[in-house]
Amino acid sequence: MKKTLPVARARWCDIADIVDLVAGALARTGTGAWLVPDVHRRRRVLRAVTRIWTEHALLFGEAYLASDRTAAAVWFHRYGPIPPPPGYGERLAVACGDYLDRFLRLDEVLAARRPTGPHNHLAFFAAVPEPRGADQAGTLLATSHARMDASLLPSYTEATTPAERDLYARHGYVAHGSFTLPDGTTAYPMWRRP
Repeated sequence: MKKTLPVARARWCDIADIVDLVAGALARTGTGAWLVPDVHRRRRVLRAVTRIWTEHALLFGEAYLASDRTAAAVWFHRYGPIPPPPGYGERLAVACGDYLDRFLRLDEVLAARRPTGPHNHLAFFAAVPEPRGADQAGTLLATSHARMDASLLPSYTEATTPAERDLYARHGYVAHGSFTLPDGTTAYPMWRRP
């Protein structure tokens, strides 16, 4: 009998599930509301932008997905500079429409704070908003960190809520200051040593 692992490395065919999780989580935040004020368009726009970056991560990093599709992590291996996604400007303009300037501003703020030395970047992390999702979130982080630690490089992410900050801290991350996102949300850059 074949045993299903609780977490698996994502493949191209998993992108839609990852995008749904990440866009759904982002849509419920103040940052998501600032990026796309129109609640009727928000999820669609966030899905389109998340898809661009998730596809790119599968080329320049990796992603992990809980077997029951309740949690996902998207990583970039930033061993050196990473080029933007192919046709990024045009794809982003089509995806965002009237909200392009907001997405460009967020990109600019995050890029300015991102470390320049080699590291693994946890760009997206999402879980369904229920107790089962919290359990899977911990399992997913532990599994993906085991893979990231093999590179002997630190991991970096930004937490935007106290709950996220606490979850990352339980997995070895340490906050290093804070900065403000364009919507007014406080972000906490966090590092984790392997």
